[in-house]
Amino acid sequence: PAVPPAAPPSALPALPRRAFLANGAAGSAFLIGGGSAVYGALVGRHDYVIEEIAIPIQGLPRSLDGFSIVQLSDIHLGLFVGEPEMRAAEDLVRKARGDLVVMTGDLIDFDPRYAEHLGRLTRRLGPLAREGVAAIPGNHDHFAGIDATIDALERGGAHVLQNRGRVIGGAGGAFALLGVDDVWARRRVPGGGPHLGRALADVPRDLPRVLLCHNPVFFPEAAGEVALQISGHTHGGQVNLVVRPADVVLPHGYVAGLYQRGGAHLYINRGFGTAGPPARIGAPPEVSRIVLVAA
Repeated sequence: PAVPPAAPPSALPALPRRAFLANGAAGSAFLIGGGSAVYGALVGRHDYVIEEIAIPIQGLPRSLDGFSIVQLSDIHLGLFVGEPEMRAAEDLVRKARGDLVVMTGDLIDFDPRYAEHLGRLTRRLGPLAREGVAAIPGNHDHFAGIDATIDALERGGAHVLQNRGRVIGGAGGAFALLGVDDVWARRRVPGGGPHLGRALADVPRDLPRVLLCHNPVFFPEAAGEVALQISGHTHGGQVNLVVRPADVVLPHGYVAGLYQRGGAHLYINRGFGTAGPPARIGAPPEVSRIVLVAA
């Protein structure tokens, strides 16, 4: 049969430079087999994006309609994440232009000596948002040493919400920002882990609630109490060759992006750094810009 003529160049949409490079590098990687690891390490793990999403919050005051939260998660400061990546994170947070910066756990990989780096990064992020920085720990922060992690965050000026809450806003309208400890702390610390009730005790009961919780597996427990849970932990699967195994491996299929349970929403950030192999394929590192919308 006759082969139809190819479309003229003007009919082909131009790829953004980042997508063009990523597609070309990924295609070449699959052709040369082991080269996919090279792509993931040299290109994929530094292929940063800003993801923006608007989420309706029931009861949010009109004065806070459009309030933006910039989320930085799973930095994994350590052997493969240092000063160059910290500068990239700072630049992306600045570009995202948020009202509040939140750091949602796994900020240090394993080595507590990197707590000093975390303190420096936190100090640099604070002036970029009028409401400053709020932070919670993740499982790797417990592995690295939870006391060193929290001390670095507090010395850097962050509000550490480890089973705590604070009010964002004022007399003209406010919402409750809650934070809980990581679910894995239940296994490591007597009486540890997330205690949402303690965080709720810090804030007025009638305010709409946004929860910071590192692991999205907590969402079924929190969904009846909060309008939005903001999480990380999963890295979006981190290395996804053809398929995304995390969709069937992770509890509830919570991997990346937006989910809903009843009237509550869950947003999962793919993370900024890497855990295990220092590579990313099919799960670009992100900084999230979450815009709260009055519903």
